[in-house]
Amino acid sequence: MEHHAYPSLKDRILAEYRIYLLALLFVIIADKIGKFQIPLGPGTFILFPIFYSLIMGVLSGPQAAKIIRSKEVKAASKLVIVAICPFIAKLGINAGASIETVISAGPALLLQEFGNLGTIFLAMPVALLLGLKREAIGATHSINRETNLALITDMYGPDSPETRGSLSIYVVGGMVGTIYFGFMVSVIASLGLFHPYALGMSSGVGAGIMMASATASLTELYPSMAEEISALASASETISGIDGIYMAIFLGLPLCNWMYKKLEPVLGRSSSKAEASGK
Repeated sequence: MEHHAYPSLKDRILAEYRIYLLALLFVIIADKIGKFQIPLGPGTFILFPIFYSLIMGVLSGPQAAKIIRSKEVKAASKLVIVAICPFIAKLGINAGASIETVISAGPALLLQEFGNLGTIFLAMPVALLLGLKREAIGATHSINRETNLALITDMYGPDSPETRGSLSIYVVGGMVGTIYFGFMVSVIASLGLFHPYALGMSSGVGAGIMMASATASLTELYPSMAEEISALASASETISGIDGIYMAIFLGLPLCNWMYKKLEPVLGRSSSKAEASGK
Protein backbone atom coordinates (compact mmCIF):
# COMPACT_ATOMS: atom_id res chain seq x y z
CA MET A 1 0.00 0.00 0.00
CA GLU A 2 1.08 3.54 -0.71
CA HIS A 3 1.12 4.71 2.91
CA HIS A 4 4.09 2.41 3.62
CA ALA A 5 6.26 4.44 1.22
CA TYR A 6 6.37 7.54 3.44
CA PRO A 7 6.98 7.75 7.21
CA SER A 8 4.27 10.41 7.61
CA LEU A 9 1.71 12.51 5.77
CA LYS A 10 4.08 15.47 5.94
CA ASP A 11 6.78 13.49 4.15
CA ARG A 12 4.33 12.49 1.45
CA ILE A 13 3.22 16.08 0.88
CA LEU A 14 6.84 17.25 0.67
CA ALA A 15 7.59 14.52 -1.87
CA GLU A 16 4.52 15.21 -4.04
CA TYR A 17 3.95 18.94 -3.56
CA ARG A 18 4.66 19.71 -7.22
CA ILE A 19 1.67 17.61 -8.24
CA TYR A 20 -0.68 19.69 -6.09
CA LEU A 21 0.77 23.03 -7.19
CA LEU A 22 0.65 22.15 -10.88
CA ALA A 23 -2.90 20.82 -10.57
CA LEU A 24 -4.00 24.10 -8.98
CA LEU A 25 -2.19 26.09 -11.67
CA PHE A 26 -3.78 24.07 -14.47
CA VAL A 27 -7.25 24.52 -12.96
CA ILE A 28 -6.80 28.31 -12.75
CA ILE A 29 -5.52 28.55 -16.34
CA ALA A 30 -8.24 26.27 -17.73
CA ASP A 31 -10.96 28.16 -15.87
CA LYS A 32 -9.68 31.45 -17.29
CA ILE A 33 -9.81 30.05 -20.83
CA GLY A 34 -13.38 28.90 -20.31
CA LYS A 35 -15.66 26.98 -22.66
CA PHE A 36 -15.46 27.26 -26.45
CA GLN A 37 -18.27 26.33 -28.84
CA ILE A 38 -17.37 25.90 -32.49
CA PRO A 39 -20.30 25.37 -34.94
CA LEU A 40 -19.52 22.77 -37.59
CA GLY A 41 -22.25 21.76 -40.03
CA PRO A 42 -25.25 20.37 -38.15
CA GLY A 43 -23.18 19.84 -34.99
CA THR A 44 -21.09 21.82 -32.54
CA PHE A 45 -17.62 21.18 -31.17
CA ILE A 46 -17.44 22.08 -27.48
CA LEU A 47 -14.14 22.45 -25.62
CA PHE A 48 -14.41 22.38 -21.83
CA PRO A 49 -11.80 23.51 -19.28
CA ILE A 50 -10.99 19.89 -18.40
CA PHE A 51 -9.72 19.46 -21.96
CA TYR A 52 -7.12 22.19 -21.49
CA SER A 53 -6.14 20.80 -18.07
CA LEU A 54 -5.52 17.35 -19.50
CA ILE A 55 -3.46 18.74 -22.36
CA MET A 56 -1.31 20.75 -19.95
CA GLY A 57 -0.88 17.67 -17.76
CA VAL A 58 0.26 15.54 -20.70
CA LEU A 59 2.70 18.21 -21.90
CA SER A 60 4.25 18.54 -18.44
CA GLY A 61 4.92 14.80 -18.15
CA PRO A 62 8.20 12.89 -18.40
CA GLN A 63 7.73 12.26 -22.12
CA ALA A 64 7.37 15.97 -22.94
CA ALA A 65 8.48 18.96 -20.86
CA LYS A 66 9.64 16.67 -18.00
CA ILE A 67 8.29 19.02 -15.33
CA ILE A 68 6.73 15.99 -13.67
CA ARG A 69 8.85 12.91 -13.02
CA SER A 70 7.76 9.30 -13.53
CA LYS A 71 7.37 8.62 -9.81
CA GLU A 72 5.11 11.67 -9.50
CA VAL A 73 3.00 10.46 -12.41
CA LYS A 74 2.56 7.15 -10.60
CA ALA A 75 1.57 8.97 -7.42
CA ALA A 76 -0.86 11.25 -9.25
CA SER A 77 -2.70 8.32 -10.83
CA LYS A 78 -3.76 7.17 -7.36
CA LEU A 79 -5.13 10.62 -6.52
CA VAL A 80 -7.67 10.61 -9.37
CA ILE A 81 -10.27 8.77 -7.30
CA VAL A 82 -9.94 11.29 -4.46
CA ALA A 83 -10.34 14.24 -6.82
CA ILE A 84 -13.52 13.00 -8.52
CA CYS A 85 -15.46 12.04 -5.37
CA PRO A 86 -16.99 15.56 -4.90
CA PHE A 87 -18.12 15.52 -8.52
CA ILE A 88 -19.90 12.18 -8.08
CA ALA A 89 -21.67 13.55 -5.00
CA LYS A 90 -22.77 16.63 -6.97
CA LEU A 91 -24.45 14.46 -9.61
CA GLY A 92 -26.50 12.72 -6.94
CA ILE A 93 -27.61 16.06 -5.49
CA ASN A 94 -28.67 17.33 -8.94
CA ALA A 95 -30.72 14.21 -9.59
CA GLY A 96 -32.33 14.32 -6.14
CA ALA A 97 -33.42 17.91 -6.64
CA SER A 98 -35.51 16.84 -9.66
CA ILE A 99 -36.78 13.51 -8.36
CA GLU A 100 -40.24 13.83 -9.95
CA THR A 101 -38.77 14.17 -13.43
CA VAL A 102 -36.51 11.21 -12.74
CA ILE A 103 -39.36 8.96 -11.57
CA SER A 104 -41.45 9.86 -14.61
CA ALA A 105 -38.70 8.49 -16.88
CA GLY A 106 -39.53 4.97 -15.70
CA PRO A 107 -37.33 1.89 -16.18
CA ALA A 108 -35.50 3.36 -19.19
CA LEU A 109 -32.89 4.90 -16.89
CA LEU A 110 -32.08 1.47 -15.45
CA LEU A 111 -32.16 -0.56 -18.66
CA GLN A 112 -29.92 1.74 -20.70
CA GLU A 113 -26.81 0.35 -18.98
CA PHE A 114 -27.10 -2.84 -21.04
CA GLY A 115 -26.15 -0.80 -24.09
CA ASN A 116 -22.64 -0.31 -22.74
CA LEU A 117 -21.94 -4.04 -22.87
CA GLY A 118 -22.22 -4.11 -26.66
CA THR A 119 -19.11 -1.99 -27.11
CA ILE A 120 -16.94 -4.73 -25.54
CA PHE A 121 -17.35 -6.93 -28.61
CA LEU A 122 -15.83 -4.20 -30.78
CA ALA A 123 -13.33 -2.70 -28.35
CA MET A 124 -11.61 -5.88 -27.09
CA PRO A 125 -10.46 -7.18 -30.51
CA VAL A 126 -9.24 -3.70 -31.50
CA ALA A 127 -7.31 -3.33 -28.23
CA LEU A 128 -5.60 -6.69 -28.74
CA LEU A 129 -4.72 -5.85 -32.35
CA LEU A 130 -3.13 -2.62 -31.09
CA GLY A 131 -0.87 -4.65 -28.80
CA LEU A 132 -2.55 -4.28 -25.40
CA LYS A 133 -2.38 -7.21 -22.99
CA ARG A 134 -4.17 -7.24 -19.62
CA GLU A 135 -4.58 -3.48 -20.06
CA ALA A 136 -7.30 -4.32 -22.59
CA ILE A 137 -9.56 -5.67 -19.83
CA GLY A 138 -9.50 -2.42 -17.88
CA ALA A 139 -9.74 -0.34 -21.04
CA THR A 140 -12.69 -2.07 -22.71
CA HIS A 141 -14.99 -3.30 -19.93
CA SER A 142 -16.94 -0.02 -19.94
CA ILE A 143 -16.76 3.63 -20.95
CA ASN A 144 -14.19 3.93 -18.15
CA ARG A 145 -15.10 6.98 -16.18
CA GLU A 146 -15.17 7.85 -12.49
CA THR A 147 -16.92 4.85 -10.93
CA ASN A 148 -15.31 2.33 -13.30
CA LEU A 149 -11.83 3.62 -12.57
CA ALA A 150 -12.54 3.29 -8.85
CA LEU A 151 -13.82 -0.27 -9.36
CA ILE A 152 -10.83 -1.45 -11.39
CA THR A 153 -8.39 0.15 -8.94
CA ASP A 154 -10.09 -1.62 -6.06
CA MET A 155 -10.33 -5.03 -7.78
CA TYR A 156 -6.92 -5.22 -9.44
CA GLY A 157 -4.82 -2.70 -7.51
CA PRO A 158 -3.48 0.76 -8.47
CA ASP A 159 -0.32 -0.64 -10.10
CA SER A 160 -2.02 -3.35 -12.17
CA PRO A 161 -2.10 -3.40 -15.99
CA GLU A 162 -5.91 -3.41 -15.81
CA THR A 163 -5.84 -0.11 -13.91
CA ARG A 164 -3.34 1.37 -16.37
CA GLY A 165 -5.71 0.48 -19.19
CA SER A 166 -8.68 1.98 -17.38
CA LEU A 167 -6.80 5.17 -16.51
CA SER A 168 -5.55 5.55 -20.09
CA ILE A 169 -9.09 5.48 -21.45
CA TYR A 170 -10.17 7.84 -18.69
CA VAL A 171 -7.61 10.42 -19.83
CA VAL A 172 -8.19 9.93 -23.56
CA GLY A 173 -11.95 10.05 -23.01
CA GLY A 174 -11.61 13.37 -21.23
CA MET A 175 -9.80 14.86 -24.19
CA VAL A 176 -11.41 13.20 -27.23
CA GLY A 177 -14.70 11.95 -25.80
CA THR A 178 -15.73 15.39 -24.61
CA ILE A 179 -15.49 16.84 -28.10
CA TYR A 180 -17.08 13.77 -29.68
CA PHE A 181 -20.11 13.67 -27.39
CA GLY A 182 -20.93 17.35 -27.85
CA PHE A 183 -20.71 17.09 -31.61
CA MET A 184 -22.44 13.71 -31.92
CA VAL A 185 -25.52 14.65 -29.88
CA SER A 186 -26.09 17.85 -31.84
CA VAL A 187 -25.90 15.91 -35.12
CA ILE A 188 -28.34 13.24 -33.88
CA ALA A 189 -30.70 15.90 -32.51
CA SER A 190 -30.77 17.60 -35.91
CA LEU A 191 -32.17 14.39 -37.45
CA GLY A 192 -35.35 14.67 -35.37
CA LEU A 193 -35.52 10.93 -34.66
CA PHE A 194 -35.53 11.10 -30.85
CA HIS A 195 -37.29 13.19 -28.23
CA PRO A 196 -35.02 15.69 -26.43
CA TYR A 197 -35.73 13.90 -23.13
CA ALA A 198 -34.48 10.62 -24.61
CA LEU A 199 -31.31 12.35 -25.79
CA GLY A 200 -30.87 13.84 -22.32
CA MET A 201 -31.13 10.40 -20.70
CA SER A 202 -28.72 8.89 -23.22
CA SER A 203 -26.15 11.54 -22.32
CA GLY A 204 -25.63 10.04 -18.87
CA VAL A 205 -23.55 6.96 -19.61
CA GLY A 206 -21.32 7.21 -16.54
CA ALA A 207 -19.01 9.89 -17.95
CA GLY A 208 -19.56 13.20 -16.18
CA ILE A 209 -17.61 15.44 -18.53
CA MET A 210 -19.12 13.76 -21.60
CA MET A 211 -22.58 14.17 -20.11
CA ALA A 212 -21.85 17.87 -19.56
CA SER A 213 -20.71 18.27 -23.15
CA ALA A 214 -23.77 16.52 -24.58
CA THR A 215 -26.15 18.36 -22.25
CA ALA A 216 -24.63 21.73 -23.17
CA SER A 217 -25.36 21.03 -26.84
CA LEU A 218 -28.91 19.86 -26.10
CA THR A 219 -29.81 22.85 -23.93
CA GLU A 220 -28.57 25.15 -26.68
CA LEU A 221 -30.85 23.39 -29.17
CA TYR A 222 -33.85 23.11 -26.81
CA PRO A 223 -33.65 26.06 -24.38
CA SER A 224 -37.29 25.67 -23.29
CA MET A 225 -36.53 22.14 -22.07
CA ALA A 226 -33.11 22.89 -20.59
CA GLU A 227 -34.10 22.21 -16.98
CA GLU A 228 -35.74 18.87 -17.72
CA ILE A 229 -32.91 17.73 -20.00
CA SER A 230 -30.30 18.58 -17.37
CA ALA A 231 -32.27 16.77 -14.65
CA LEU A 232 -32.67 13.61 -16.73
CA ALA A 233 -29.03 13.67 -17.79
CA SER A 234 -27.86 14.04 -14.17
CA ALA A 235 -30.17 11.27 -13.01
CA SER A 236 -29.05 9.01 -15.82
CA GLU A 237 -25.43 9.75 -15.00
CA THR A 238 -25.96 8.94 -11.32
CA ILE A 239 -27.86 5.71 -12.00
CA SER A 240 -25.27 4.63 -14.57
CA GLY A 241 -22.65 5.05 -11.88
CA ILE A 242 -24.67 2.89 -9.49
CA ASP A 243 -25.98 0.03 -11.64
CA GLY A 244 -22.93 0.33 -13.89
CA ILE A 245 -20.80 -0.98 -11.02
CA TYR A 246 -22.85 -4.17 -10.77
CA MET A 247 -23.05 -4.48 -14.54
CA ALA A 248 -19.26 -4.31 -14.71
CA ILE A 249 -18.70 -6.73 -11.82
CA PHE A 250 -21.16 -9.43 -12.90
CA LEU A 251 -21.23 -9.02 -16.71
CA GLY A 252 -18.67 -6.59 -18.14
CA LEU A 253 -15.48 -7.84 -16.48
CA PRO A 254 -16.30 -11.57 -16.75
CA LEU A 255 -17.08 -11.03 -20.43
CA CYS A 256 -13.81 -9.15 -20.95
CA ASN A 257 -11.79 -11.82 -19.16
CA TRP A 258 -13.45 -14.57 -21.19
CA MET A 259 -12.88 -12.74 -24.48
CA TYR A 260 -9.28 -11.96 -23.53
CA LYS A 261 -8.60 -15.62 -22.80
CA LYS A 262 -10.08 -16.66 -26.15
CA LEU A 263 -8.83 -13.86 -28.41
CA GLU A 264 -5.40 -12.90 -27.04
CA PRO A 265 -3.66 -16.06 -28.33
CA VAL A 266 -5.11 -15.34 -31.77
CA LEU A 267 -4.99 -11.54 -32.04
CA GLY A 268 -2.28 -10.63 -29.53
CA ARG A 269 1.00 -9.38 -30.94
CA SER A 270 2.95 -11.66 -28.59
CA SER A 271 0.81 -14.74 -29.00
CA SER A 272 2.26 -18.15 -28.36
CA LYS A 273 2.40 -18.77 -32.10
CA ALA A 274 4.50 -15.65 -32.68
CA GLU A 275 6.80 -16.53 -29.80
CA ALA A 276 7.28 -20.05 -31.15
CA SER A 277 8.35 -18.67 -34.51
CA GLY A 278 10.86 -16.38 -32.84
CA LYS A 279 9.09 -13.12 -33.71
